[in-house]
Amino acid sequence: MISATRTAVIAVLACALALPVAVTAPAQALPEAPAGPGAAAGTPRSSALELPRPTGQYAVGSSVHHLVDRSRKDPWEPGADARELMATVHYPAARPGPPGARTTAYGTVDEARALLKGIGFDTAVPAELLAATRTHSRPGARPARGRFPLVVVSPGFSVPRYTMTALAEDLASRGYVTVSVDHAYESFGLSVPGGRLLTCKACTALDVDGVPDSVVTATRAKDVSYVLDRITGRHPVWRHSGMIDRKRIGMAGHSIGGASAATAMVHDRRVLAGINMDGAFWDDLPPTGLDGRPFMMLGTDDHVHRPGGIDTSWDRMWPTLDGWKRWLTVAGTDHGAFADFPLIEDHFGLPRAPLPAGRAVAVVRTYAAAFFDLHLKRKPQPLLAGPGPADPEVKFHHLP
Repeated sequence: MISATRTAVIAVLACALALPVAVTAPAQALPEAPAGPGAAAGTPRSSALELPRPTGQYAVGSSVHHLVDRSRKDPWEPGADARELMATVHYPAARPGPPGARTTAYGTVDEARALLKGIGFDTAVPAELLAATRTHSRPGARPARGRFPLVVVSPGFSVPRYTMTALAEDLASRGYVTVSVDHAYESFGLSVPGGRLLTCKACTALDVDGVPDSVVTATRAKDVSYVLDRITGRHPVWRHSGMIDRKRIGMAGHSIGGASAATAMVHDRRVLAGINMDGAFWDDLPPTGLDGRPFMMLGTDDHVHRPGGIDTSWDRMWPTLDGWKRWLTVAGTDHGAFADFPLIEDHFGLPRAPLPAGRAVAVVRTYAAAFFDLHLKRKPQPLLAGPGPADPEVKFHHLP
């Protein structure tokens, strides 16, 4: 099984961003994608990155929320009297903003600096430029008419929610409300109100204190339930929550955020469909599986996440998924390819996995949207029936 501890995550992202940094990786860390024609470093740029434009019919609005669950203690910070979360809501907007209108901030400079330092790249990528990444959503934009499914988005361990922005914005443009969640003390740096920066105390707990990785997935499952309560409950924190169809909720996550999608589905029946993007599973399903709810595994096409790969949790989980299911791998990708990392690598001239950044993002967006369109909107998706010539990188495994 692949470790989600801080050491492993640093090794994984060192491979994903492929910078010359000295990292001691455990034997179970994810391997670097093989070098190829697309893996050569380019010319670094001195301007901010702009994320790819969303592909759906809607403009995108955003709203940021600080959530505090006072009903439970934080598992990583004994001195905290509550569990803190930050959540960014992206939603279909009524109309695009005027040219040059202010867009949603990608992340704070403090968050960017903490992330880059945590993975050892603070001397290679300016924190101010990473934080200034241009998004395509507008804060407080007037929402589109209608009711839309909700997708919760959970990032990988030690990395912030903004690393999932390209996917979250795209789903919103296609007619979904998305809620990207930052889990307190599980990121190298999380900015919260009051000028505070919460650091990754969970990293120390897992690496030094020997706390099991399953504590992360269990904690995130509770976080997701609390977020759903606050976003869709009787007294929602978001004033446009009426546009959410509470009977159509899904979850997608990267790395341990993807594993947490399965755990959240076990503990909260409101989550009807889930996607694990390249994450090891840290919890076995109960005898009832997911009670027939659909689940998709989307990972690297290498010796990690092909059937029989070194992440044995995918083989173990597969027969216990008792509803509609797919096991897909994507050739030419590495662990970071299921978040915004290929875009960051490409923009700052860093060596990267062979699959071009724009193509990696397009594949993840396309297959995630197809999955939720099928299971939350009930729209037929031939794309998910089997391999096709339009997407030669995508491999289907264990089809009937």
